[in-house]
Amino acid sequence: MQYNPATDIEKIIVSEAEIETQVKRLGKMISADYADTDADLVCVGMLNGAAIFFSDLVRRIETCPIVFDFMRASSYGDGTVSSERVVIERDLSVDINEKHLLLIEDIVDSGITMKHILEYLRHKNPRPASIKVCALLSKPSRRRVEVPIDYLGLEVPDEFLIGYGMDYAKKYRNLPYIGVLKREIYDENVKR
Repeated sequence: MQYNPATDIEKIIVSEAEIETQVKRLGKMISADYADTDADLVCVGMLNGAAIFFSDLVRRIETCPIVFDFMRASSYGDGTVSSERVVIERDLSVDINEKHLLLIEDIVDSGITMKHILEYLRHKNPRPASIKVCALLSKPSRRRVEVPIDYLGLEVPDEFLIGYGMDYAKKYRNLPYIGVLKREIYDENVKR
């Protein structure tokens, strides 16, 4: 596969400036909600897609002590369609007992992976004090199971999105904006 963002992208749907606006807005909301908490806020970045969003967002949360951790779960493998079989590839490594968890995700699409993660964490022993979800993007038209999104940046159309952490074949994650990948770049008819 050749790599040329200038020709591979059909259109930009979320600019770098709009991403920054949403990250600031979400950071303020989260900061306000956790300003009076005594417990640590464990910010959990969902790898690999949310890594860039995670990094930008946690620098905007300024009112409470934050502990970083990461999880990796997959229902896609190398494809563009969810297999509905979720595998946790990297689990939490910090103590979450009576801590507040904030799951930070790039996009909630079908909801299958996030639902599995929430159920897994709610039944983990010891249990966290609370669990909330922050997603930069939501694609409600693709939702197969409902999941709560406590902090949401933007709803996006049913297009195959790349950039700002999201990829196709492990490429395009480094783009500073979110774009729609041209259909001829991928060979399946199902969009991400």
